[in-house]
Amino acid sequence: MSHPNEPAFVRAREKIRAIFFDLDGTLMDTDDAFLDSVAGRLERFSGLFPEGDPRPLLRRAMLAAEGPVNRMVSVLDMVGLDDNLFSIGDRLRRIRGLRVQGRFVPVEGAVEMIHSLCGSYRLGIVTTRSRNDALAFVRQFDLEGSFNVVATREDTQRLKPHPEPILHATALVGLSPSECAMVGDTAVDIISAKAAGSYAVGVLCGFGEREDLSAAGADLILDHTSHLKAWF
Repeated sequence: MSHPNEPAFVRAREKIRAIFFDLDGTLMDTDDAFLDSVAGRLERFSGLFPEGDPRPLLRRAMLAAEGPVNRMVSVLDMVGLDDNLFSIGDRLRRIRGLRVQGRFVPVEGAVEMIHSLCGSYRLGIVTTRSRNDALAFVRQFDLEGSFNVVATREDTQRLKPHPEPILHATALVGLSPSECAMVGDTAVDIISAKAAGSYAVGVLCGFGEREDLSAAGADLILDHTSHLKAWF
């Protein structure tokens, strides 16, 4: 990880006027209930997995599926078939143990970090969650006045890793993509940001791993979202 005083970062920081955040794993704590459940069912086959733990393999499988699934949803949206798929997806989200409305838990220090940045930068959320979920998170932690834009799956035809969600958010805040940074925990977030021409910051407090975020082209990788305060 680079040092905040590096000249290369200082030059980049001077250009950035807006910061966008993913939700799950970035601002919002993502449970591992689904992984634990599946791992429990695979316990009898533990000898087939490195160190007897299937969780790392399951995690990588979920990450590998994120991009293709989002692309499939974008195609279905073009022919008006995405609503039922999202309905099923929301039910699966609950089964998997991912946070649902009213039970959101912020990543430690994330809310304080947002408050510390909102006076100096335009802030936004760019997520594949529904608008209801995103706004429920914002309201639950009294962040209504902190975000200039909330871009959700209803706002664009194509989802991350396509650049359209980032470009949509940059247009809403009236800035060029090169003046914006996207913060996310998976390669999908990083690829979307780089394709849009924005800076990409990866965080390791969610599902992503350093190698994946680096390979996707992250300009900066932080151990935790709250560490962003030291860099901006």
